[in-house]
Amino acid sequence: MSTIFFSLLLTFLSCVQSQIILTQKVAETGRPGGTLTLTCKTSGFNLGNDWMQWIRQVPGQGLEWLLEYKSSSSNNYAPGVKARFTASKDTSNNIFALEMKNLKIEDTAIYYCAKSPCTKLGTVTKMIFGSGTQLTVEPRQKSIVKPKLSAFYPPKSSSKDAVQAAVCLASDFFPKDISLRLAFGDKPKADVTRPSVLKPDE
Repeated sequence: MSTIFFSLLLTFLSCVQSQIILTQKVAETGRPGGTLTLTCKTSGFNLGNDWMQWIRQVPGQGLEWLLEYKSSSSNNYAPGVKARFTASKDTSNNIFALEMKNLKIEDTAIYYCAKSPCTKLGTVTKMIFGSGTQLTVEPRQKSIVKPKLSAFYPPKSSSKDAVQAAVCLASDFFPKDISLRLAFGDKPKADVTRPSVLKPDE
């Protein structure tokens, strides 16, 4: 078999898409400003020789192309993500990865890895997608902190007509929604509710 024929045979076989599988995690969670890496486990083809892509779909919107990648010297990125997203291949473990830095709330989307179509020797194959990873970027939830309660009682007055008031101070608690029940002895007198005055990210 000649070297030229053998080379052409390998090129043709690279376009055959039998048993190609792209496996992704179902879901990931990130934090604003953080870094996260999505992975795509590949099988059924030579990852090192083929172009791969990352595509995402934001809720309620169409597909958004992010990048295509063959190697560190052969790749193309969408301008909007080039500064924060970096693709890579681990050919020894057949993993195509996407590192995402400085995450934003608007990065919440389903992320699909995909094998690019092959068009060599007149053979055109379809793009093959992974199942997709649902990435949710959300602020870290703060722990619930019980309030510190302080009671202040008025001085005794000899006048029967004097208006007196007891004060209850609640402090150092989270979240900033609280309901207080005022009681004298075992008899409730009033319910007081104070809504949150914090912004969602405070």
